[in-house]
Amino acid sequence: MLDILIHGGTVVDGTGAPGRSADIGLRDGRIAVVGKTEEQAKETIDVKGRIVAPGFVDIHTHYDAQVFWDGTLSPSSYHGVTSVAAGNCGFSIAPLGPGAGEYLMHMLARVEGMPLESLREGVPWSWTSFGEYLDLIDGTLAVNAGFMVGHSALRRVVMGERAVGHEATPDELKGMERLLAESLEGGGLGFSSTIASTHNDGDGNPVPSRHASREELVALARVVRDFPGTTLEFLPGVTLFTEKEKSLMTDLSLAANRPLNWNLLAPSSQSPGTPEKQLSATDYARERGAEVLALTVPQSPTVRINLATGFVFDALPGWADLFRLSIDDRKKALEDPEYREKLDRGAHSEEAGMLRGLANWGNMLVDQIADPDNESLRGRRIAEIAEEQGKTTFDAMLDLAVSEDLKTSFCPGGGGGGDDDATWKLRGEAWHDDRTIIGASDAGAHLDMIDTFAFSTQVLGNGVRERGVISLEEAVRQLADVPARLYGMRERGQLQEGWHGDVVVFDKDTVATGPTYTRNDLPTGAGRLYADAVGIDHVFCNGVEIVRHNETTGALPGTVFRSGRDLDTVEVPGGSK
Repeated sequence: MLDILIHGGTVVDGTGAPGRSADIGLRDGRIAVVGKTEEQAKETIDVKGRIVAPGFVDIHTHYDAQVFWDGTLSPSSYHGVTSVAAGNCGFSIAPLGPGAGEYLMHMLARVEGMPLESLREGVPWSWTSFGEYLDLIDGTLAVNAGFMVGHSALRRVVMGERAVGHEATPDELKGMERLLAESLEGGGLGFSSTIASTHNDGDGNPVPSRHASREELVALARVVRDFPGTTLEFLPGVTLFTEKEKSLMTDLSLAANRPLNWNLLAPSSQSPGTPEKQLSATDYARERGAEVLALTVPQSPTVRINLATGFVFDALPGWADLFRLSIDDRKKALEDPEYREKLDRGAHSEEAGMLRGLANWGNMLVDQIADPDNESLRGRRIAEIAEEQGKTTFDAMLDLAVSEDLKTSFCPGGGGGGDDDATWKLRGEAWHDDRTIIGASDAGAHLDMIDTFAFSTQVLGNGVRERGVISLEEAVRQLADVPARLYGMRERGQLQEGWHGDVVVFDKDTVATGPTYTRNDLPTGAGRLYADAVGIDHVFCNGVEIVRHNETTGALPGTVFRSGRDLDTVEVPGGSK
């Protein structure tokens, strides 16, 4: 007897094949039937008129802390995601050592927008090894989740305070290699790192991985090749790639004998030639026997930034010192006209590079306000406010922020853009390109800043139905099978008999991402940006229903992925040399 029969739907199986009328039978956590069957079931769910697809896979999340207070890993599971990878960008919270937990808490609060009070109260910080961390969350999740071993955590445990501001000594590098090997042996999915200029720690300094030498990065990547079912994830310092960046990512891939995925490619009609320049990194790597793939976000993120956390602002030339100050001292500094002029000059300098566009202060949109007396300013551009107040745009923005203890959030570029036909055409082209992976959701991070966590319903609602830049069958393949194959997830990503019962049922005519709003459901009552799923009827993980009509069932059937046990090895052509 079947446990569940999903009856009457159109099966889009993840291979890219045309949808077909078929039933899906689940038994003992697996797909027992794809097609017609006379076998009885304990429960039959009628899904006539709906699409039945494999559960979606999100390889770029930051759920490392959220696993302790929200086993559903919302909102991802509600949007049809059944498998995630976390620990990206070098920001895992395991392994730990003396003082490392406190440092990592402050780092994550700054660089990933996780409220410090939630991290302190919601996470036990009681483990030492990577394996102990995984053991703590085993059996507590609704979805499948694996975790990369983060470079910054490795550095902090081995090097202590020297992790920031210093290159590793030979002995320290050996210590990191040993600790990475132990972490991969304990189930880590691979090695992640960042050298991105926007990544700074709680003290406003570059995160530990940004102080690593090229030799250190390659040496740690080389450790990965000795452990089956592992991979690489990386954030380069420059995304309009020079020979230096292409060569580094290629050498990392070859050293590990694994594909490397990097973050982030965001097609835009404002710079139509940029995607091809970025994707040339894959061409460069493939010519040398490596594999380097771009994560591409399926929407134009509505980015919200503020002067309290300082994320993104702190990457502007001359701004980093500001965010080493307390909020009170920061406010005093921002009230100084000479200091303001210095900050403005740095933001407009050639050194600011691509971030110079941020300095169009007048185009900033006031998104969230902290003082109810300022409600009338919400949703307005700084240029309008400045004109009314008889101020420069920079002064108007800073005066508002200082009046609200720097909690005011602003949307660069007016919070719009990216919804034009030309940009959607570029997105569709990128999704069909075998040099990309759809993802870059950052789910679990930047909780007050971005709303890219609902990438799957963005693709299905906007990309498939509204814009028609990708077919339904290809979209499902890109959301499920392509990332599953990249990470070697065993028997996941397709609806095939004998494969794991990860299934999502949705209405192709209504599937969408709901409006973004603030939800105060983090530990200590802190808030986060959230969006409900529309048109997702049922989500099953390992044969058990976890979401029904946007409500959790309370079931926790998720597997904590361990490299080698749950994932197969994906090698690169030149990696065996």
